[in-house]
Amino acid sequence: MTTVPTVLLNDGTRIPQLGFGVFQVPDDETTTAVASALEAGYRSIDTAAVYGNERGVGRALADSGIPREELYVTTKLWNADQGYDAALKAFDTSLAALGLDHVDLYLIHWPAPAQDLYRESWRAVEQLVADGRVRTAGVSNFEPAHLRRLLDGASLVPAVNQIELHPGLQQGELRALHAELGIATEAWSPLAQGAVLAEEPLTRIAAHHGKSPAQVVLRWHLQLGNVVIPKSVTPARIRENIDVLGFTLSDGEMDAIAGLDRGLRTGPHPDELG
Repeated sequence: MTTVPTVLLNDGTRIPQLGFGVFQVPDDETTTAVASALEAGYRSIDTAAVYGNERGVGRALADSGIPREELYVTTKLWNADQGYDAALKAFDTSLAALGLDHVDLYLIHWPAPAQDLYRESWRAVEQLVADGRVRTAGVSNFEPAHLRRLLDGASLVPAVNQIELHPGLQQGELRALHAELGIATEAWSPLAQGAVLAEEPLTRIAAHHGKSPAQVVLRWHLQLGNVVIPKSVTPARIRENIDVLGFTLSDGEMDAIAGLDRGLRTGPHPDELG
């Protein structure tokens, strides 16, 4: 069984550094995909209310027979459910769909600055932590200005900010702020949906190590200290994505990948979504 390293968070808990994402996986396919991931050795599963597949995740977890304390489950508050009371209600709905009595990590999915409700939503998340229903509180897609405004008057510093991050969008300013504030960086779209995998440095480094370009990129994330949640529904690819712990990239190889940064987004800018 693959032993995935963990990252110590600012609340004293640990998160597996390599998890399994289910973005854009239909609910009826999610149970099989998560079952394949659990069989391959993943123990961290990342879903969200808006994905519409929390029930599929819950079925796979229940069917797995894996003790709850060995699993790490993340879900997220959608934009339409922001605000204190609405967030608490939305969390109840997610928890029921997952069939759990707590989640390990709960994220505000987007800041949705036009609504200006993320500080109220954060108060709700803080309450869920106090109630023991959420172990760790975090955010997703928060830019530096959103983080600084959130922290003004907050009782908890987010433990995690899950952001789009890959060789084409390396988020240096945001990662530096995370380091300053003690926030772990978690990468979604860690492979840029394949958009960077044909780049010459990655194909060359992959050939040198006898690995795929995707494995090289995931290894790059791990060596940077990022938490990463690759997604696939293909069992062979699911296994390949976790097989990234037995080799190390050199400083020169890390530098070559750093040179691929070009502001490439596969998703919306956080200031512009909802």
